[in-house]
Amino acid sequence: MAGNEVLVVVSKLKNYIKETSGLSTAGTVPEVLSSAIKTLCSDAIENAKKDGRKTVMDRDFNGGSCDSEAVAGSCELS
Repeated sequence: MAGNEVLVVVSKLKNYIKETSGLSTAGTVPEVLSSAIKTLCSDAIENAKKDGRKTVMDRDFNGGSCDSEAVAGSCELS
């Protein structure tokens, strides 16, 4: 996988920002957001490995307060 690959659906991201705020989204936002997601995932991967698991779980995202009932947008990360 390429290091610069965008991990978000750009059209959905732009629609979300537009619908919730009325603002437009700069073309550089998807790359910045993807970089943040990659960092969160790398940390979660390490946490899963430390626990001896081969599955990354919601609890592996440091400070996450997610549960199996969580819906998109209701999962808080610190």
